[in-house]
Amino acid sequence: MEYKTEQESFWAQSFGNEYTMRSGSEKKIAAKTAMFADILRRTEGVQSCLELGANKGTNLIALKRLIPGVRLEAVEINQQAAETCEKIEGVKVFCGSIFDYPIRENAFDLVFTRGVLIHINPDNLKDVYHTLYQCSSKYIMVAEYYNPTPVEVDYRGYQGKLFKRDFAGEIMDLYPDVELIDYKFVYERDPNFPGDDITWFLLRKKTK
Repeated sequence: MEYKTEQESFWAQSFGNEYTMRSGSEKKIAAKTAMFADILRRTEGVQSCLELGANKGTNLIALKRLIPGVRLEAVEINQQAAETCEKIEGVKVFCGSIFDYPIRENAFDLVFTRGVLIHINPDNLKDVYHTLYQCSSKYIMVAEYYNPTPVEVDYRGYQGKLFKRDFAGEIMDLYPDVELIDYKFVYERDPNFPGDDITWFLLRKKTK
């Protein structure tokens, strides 16, 4: 497979394999379930979800626990992670680049990322925003490291692999018919459901 950016190559190969092996504990799934429970309280009628960058599917497991019968699809570039994700009952996986995912307009009630936009080359972010927007019939959720202005930070000793910015704000600026519904910081030291110090933003396409 040819990769469009160095970030894609990084996650598709050995580093992505190592990440997959160390992720997905039951404690982390419990924390993600709590996070999605918070998010879903602000939604109505979510019965289908698409995750861009699902890794081994722990976010999808959380959603299955919260929404009986939910239809789930995922995009994942790392083959090892995608194969693990496919083992989750009822989950359809596209193994490949987010940039190659065949967009189906308004196909999902909720389209989301969690810890993925931070690893996308900033020059390609608008393409991912486009996929989030086009595939969603109603809700978009991004759970990422927030910063009011774009900044690159060191990631486990690597450069050019992690970027913070106001992803939700950029989506709303790019698509005026998208509005903010809710947001919340998930603290690493939460005594019950520790997160990754990320902030989730729930957006909604305005009713026309």
